[in-house]
Amino acid sequence: QVQLVESGGGSVQAGGSLRLSCTASRNTASINCMGWFRQAPGKEREGVASILNGRITSYADSVKGRFTISKDNARNTMYLQMSSLKPEDTAMYYCAARSGWARICNDDAFTIWGQGTQVTVSS
Repeated sequence: QVQLVESGGGSVQAGGSLRLSCTASRNTASINCMGWFRQAPGKEREGVASILNGRITSYADSVKGRFTISKDNARNTMYLQMSSLKPEDTAMYYCAARSGWARICNDDAFTIWGQGTQVTVSS
């Protein structure tokens, strides 16, 4: 089973930027559905962004225009570029993927999860 490891989290001021990375233990070209989720204390996990077939992207309304998801199969890595960060973006961010081919890449499609990386945005 593929393993996912997130990196790039940290503490930034509001308005700043971070780029999260998710490196897979096998070629990401074989993983056609990947995404990012986040969970803040006391809140349920929410989908942030997903990428299907390396090109079809979807974003939560709260991050549209600020976050960009991408995948670099040569590096076996998926990225989440986050800009104009807000305090409400503070959460644990999780990389996720679906084992096997997926026709769609909805929130309930994901079966493999990373351990998470903390993003803290100060006001």
